[in-house]
Amino acid sequence: MLKIIIWILALISLFVIAILLLLYFGQEKLIFHPEELSKDHKYTFQNKFEEYFIKVDNKTELNALHFKADSSKGLVFYLHGNAGSLDSWGDVADLYINLNYDVFILDYRGYGKSTGTIKSEIQLRKDVQKAYNFAKKDYDEDKIVIIGYSIGTGPAAKLAAKNNPGILILKAPYYNLTDLVKHYYSFIPTFILKYKFR
Repeated sequence: MLKIIIWILALISLFVIAILLLLYFGQEKLIFHPEELSKDHKYTFQNKFEEYFIKVDNKTELNALHFKADSSKGLVFYLHGNAGSLDSWGDVADLYINLNYDVFILDYRGYGKSTGTIKSEIQLRKDVQKAYNFAKKDYDEDKIVIIGYSIGTGPAAKLAAKNNPGILILKAPYYNLTDLVKHYYSFIPTFILKYKFR
């Protein structure tokens, strides 16, 4: 009888370990839901824009769009949510262009025409900083508005803390990913989270 109990406990332990490993190594699939686009995809937005490919390392380029208002008050640097691509997010530029702001919006690694894959929070933050450095070169920084939406609010807040934009706006924010997981998925131990976004 003792052998059966030990055997059952061993199986349960192996099952729990397997689930934790799946959660740890599959976090990117659970958090990020990119829409991939071919390199020759043509964006069709109402407002005029310039398209860029920002080199963030030897093998990776981030695709970005820069919309320009007729009479610009500054720049909105926009970090989108966890799903889609610039093809579905580019229309957010309309609102800010109507308010006379230029808009710079990028796709993260693996999204749209951007190459590579997101592998860590630090990597994502570095990519966002490089894109911000690229976007801000023609603007006074106090005229830059950083806007983050949903999953983009974490990197947006960190970016604003490390730079000096005029304004930070967080849309559909969360306090941090650890607390979000505790609230909605309390059965998942938070020590396995690679992405904390705090």
